[in-house]
Amino acid sequence: MRLVVGVMAVSLMAMGATAQEQKDSSTIAADGTAYVTRVVPVPKTISPEAQAWLAKVVSDATLQPPLEARRKGTDTWQAGAGEVSKKLYPANVSESTIAGVPVRVVTPLTIAPGKANRVLINLHGGGFDSDSGSLTETIPIANLTGTKVIAVLYRLAPEHPFPAGLDDAIAVYRELLKTHKPKNIGIYGTSAGAILTAEVTSEIKQLGLPMPGATGVFSGMGDFSREGDSMAMYALNGLSGHLDPPKPDGVSLGPYVGSTNPKDPVLSPVYADLEGFPPTLFITSGRDLLLSGTTILHRAYLRAGVDAQLVVFEALPHAFWNNPELPESKEADAMMAKFLDNHLGK
Repeated sequence: MRLVVGVMAVSLMAMGATAQEQKDSSTIAADGTAYVTRVVPVPKTISPEAQAWLAKVVSDATLQPPLEARRKGTDTWQAGAGEVSKKLYPANVSESTIAGVPVRVVTPLTIAPGKANRVLINLHGGGFDSDSGSLTETIPIANLTGTKVIAVLYRLAPEHPFPAGLDDAIAVYRELLKTHKPKNIGIYGTSAGAILTAEVTSEIKQLGLPMPGATGVFSGMGDFSREGDSMAMYALNGLSGHLDPPKPDGVSLGPYVGSTNPKDPVLSPVYADLEGFPPTLFITSGRDLLLSGTTILHRAYLRAGVDAQLVVFEALPHAFWNNPELPESKEADAMMAKFLDNHLGK
């Protein structure tokens, strides 16, 4: 069943309308496709800061700049957001390489003696074609866990489709295994990095390598062959912004998938043998385009007997914790840090 949604949601006054002028409607076609209009007020169940964030008007026009321009803009935003993160969560950031792979090394200002032998690997988000998280996803976690974080600057699509980014992450993991016990290594990521985290875990099992102590799948998915329900309803900014109709032939990340079978058990871990995967925290949110993907993968982990926890935040859009100043972002970062801190060996 497909779902086609029209939403008058975030800021009716900005559209020159009142709630009384809008009506909910729903028509279900013979094939089950839903044509829906909904009036969705900004919820009072989230912080005032998050309410103001949701109320920002985002155009639903197709505005996709060329890839290089988008990468440049993302890098500029990430650098600025990284500075905000460092003010909230002081940490040191340096550049390096591990196993020939470029990385960012994010180190807390102090590391307790009992945590000197631990390390976290971050696989950043950015749709597999840019870096939208190697600072915002690492600085808070390094500070809050008191643990060094290695952000893998893996090769990006379309120049380097799957499994290039996977191979880079595995190379870094192999190298860290030379100096760290596997129980003292954690792997986590957001969005594309969350997808890659599950892929890396699947590849680790296929290669017969020891499993890490814990993983974090923060707004991800594990099936490139099918789109989840939430992708028909939410854009990158939730109920605002451009949204294409659902695609009947699977998830549209073609430049990353390349010629790989979408049901490959490493590319799409829902088709893998997940038994023996490490304890994993899943986090998503109510207006996340990957809400479905995250919860579907979480259930697959549970069916395999994995110690898998799921947290769903109210109303917020995809990867909201990349806005480090939101109260909900601080709560999410604290949850991520506590889980990883508690599950890494001493």
